[in-house]
Amino acid sequence: MQVGVSVGTFSAVLLHPTSFKDSWQTSYILIESMWIRCHLIRRRQNCPSHQPNSEKEVCTNESLQESVAMPLAQGLSAASHLPRQSMHNGCGELHKALCGEPPAVEMFSKFPKIYNVYFLACIATMGGMLFGFDISSMSAIISTDQYIEYFDNPAGVVQGAIGAALAAGSVVGSIIAGPVSDKFGRRDALVFACSFWIIGTVLQIAVNGRGMLIAGRVLNGITVGITSSQVPVYLAEISKHSQRGAIIIIQQLAIEWGILIMFFIGYGCSFIPGETASFRTAWGMQLVPCVLFLIGLPFLPESPRWFAKVDRTEEAIFTLAKIQADGDLTDPYVIAEYEEIITVLTAERLAPRSWRKFVYNGMWRRTLAGFSVQAWQQLSGANVMTYYVVYIFAMAGLQGNIKLISSGVQYALFIIFSSIMFFFVDKIGRRTLLVWGAITMGICHFVVGGLLGANYTYVPEGVQGDKNVVMLVRGAPANTVIAFSYLLIIIYALTLAPICWVYAAEVWSLETRAWGMGIAAIGNWLFNFAIGLFIPPAFLNIKWGLFIVFGVLCLLAAAQFFLTYPEASCHAIGFDQGPYAWKTKKGSAHLDEDVNAISTAQAKGEARASIERIAEKHKSVSDVKTENV
Repeated sequence: MQVGVSVGTFSAVLLHPTSFKDSWQTSYILIESMWIRCHLIRRRQNCPSHQPNSEKEVCTNESLQESVAMPLAQGLSAASHLPRQSMHNGCGELHKALCGEPPAVEMFSKFPKIYNVYFLACIATMGGMLFGFDISSMSAIISTDQYIEYFDNPAGVVQGAIGAALAAGSVVGSIIAGPVSDKFGRRDALVFACSFWIIGTVLQIAVNGRGMLIAGRVLNGITVGITSSQVPVYLAEISKHSQRGAIIIIQQLAIEWGILIMFFIGYGCSFIPGETASFRTAWGMQLVPCVLFLIGLPFLPESPRWFAKVDRTEEAIFTLAKIQADGDLTDPYVIAEYEEIITVLTAERLAPRSWRKFVYNGMWRRTLAGFSVQAWQQLSGANVMTYYVVYIFAMAGLQGNIKLISSGVQYALFIIFSSIMFFFVDKIGRRTLLVWGAITMGICHFVVGGLLGANYTYVPEGVQGDKNVVMLVRGAPANTVIAFSYLLIIIYALTLAPICWVYAAEVWSLETRAWGMGIAAIGNWLFNFAIGLFIPPAFLNIKWGLFIVFGVLCLLAAAQFFLTYPEASCHAIGFDQGPYAWKTKKGSAHLDEDVNAISTAQAKGEARASIERIAEKHKSVSDVKTENV
């Protein structure tokens, strides 16, 4: 008996759930197919009856074929312990799942769940707003008199350490995010993350010096590291492939709204009189999005793919149907996607289960792409603008409130142009946006660096008394620097800002996604830390040359994007399109073909046959070849 047939039989029953009430035979078929599937995917789990002899054991072709060929009688024997009345009346857990009653879950089970994918995205991406709040909590404050006086005018490496503390914590958060997410679920990992944010914010409110400020930002960073890696994972796992880019862009928009809102909160707080009330009030406002996030999280269902990954089949089916088809278990998309999840997951469990799974059998390409796309996002130099835009505008001669308001305009442009990409991201290829975005950003850096280098006046005591700013340009060159700074942010908002998060979420397989996105986020936060730490001293030492460095890095990024990044738009998550990345094109996932086949077969009354045809398209578990390593 082949796995495809069992999956096909199971899906056929999904198409005709009313047969539960009419036939014991159909019930036996369902239980048998489910029993075989569960036996296969639990072989390598911590189950007493299926536990491997050693941690290094890898399931072979032969052992899997043995499992698949186990007699139907054993499945029926396992089912015979269920009371006849319970099975006939549909009181078993499987029937509850298939007939529309959600099975109980351990956490937040008493809260009603939201299943509209856009509402889910809006709640989940409140985690991105935390990131945005923390960025601007420094951007609007570092140039105020209260901050400069209370923290003894931190400059160079000291200010860099304060700015980079968030990224340092985020590296830690990214490292622990994968294990926590795989163990407790995507949603519960986000709940766990919020505890660090609350403690870190309290430390910043009560700050009494540089050390306490850095400690609070490190704790906030742990939260950001977890949310920045696991929110995209959650969004990728609940959305259809045709809308995945737009859904994940909501995360980027939440970050940008957080930056904008907090920047103007900080600007408003700068008028509060007193020695420390201005920045304590501004940093205290960071609790607001965290509280809203915690209020919304219990209403989120867990990811159906995570349910499938941990063998909670009933919840996986029920949640998938509710999110994608308003609970309709006969919907072709639900059937096709669930089959794909199970087929892919079962095959992936043949692979090595240690860290080797990130490099075996060509997986190193995905690991490199996921890590490097996030690293290049930081090395593009855009965060020089988001973190230290007030310094750049001070170099251009802007002062006081004009400088702060002009900096806020940048964040508004960021939101406007990222919002535009919400409607077009899934219509344009990922490669196109990455390659051309990096090239045009590089040009902007060269223009800004060239203008500063050719026209600046050296101010050793610091422009407007700020020791971090020692260059000053005036007139037309200054206006051009401001214009190209805005243009760089616009290009970034249209290309690398959203696409790097989308691509990093798409590149991983189901088995590696939580840990893999953590690896990608480590790439982001390691370089974010380096940039946050070294930008202030770089302004002092290499001055305008810093922009030339970022221009060169952007061109190098474009080269890697073109040569090694296959197109991911509208392909299945965890795609594999061969070794020649530049030959790949925007396409459609085989899931679309499966959906069309099911729809056609349903119209002809041949649903069961169509499911079996679809199952034949996928690799069965017995066809997957792995090395016993």
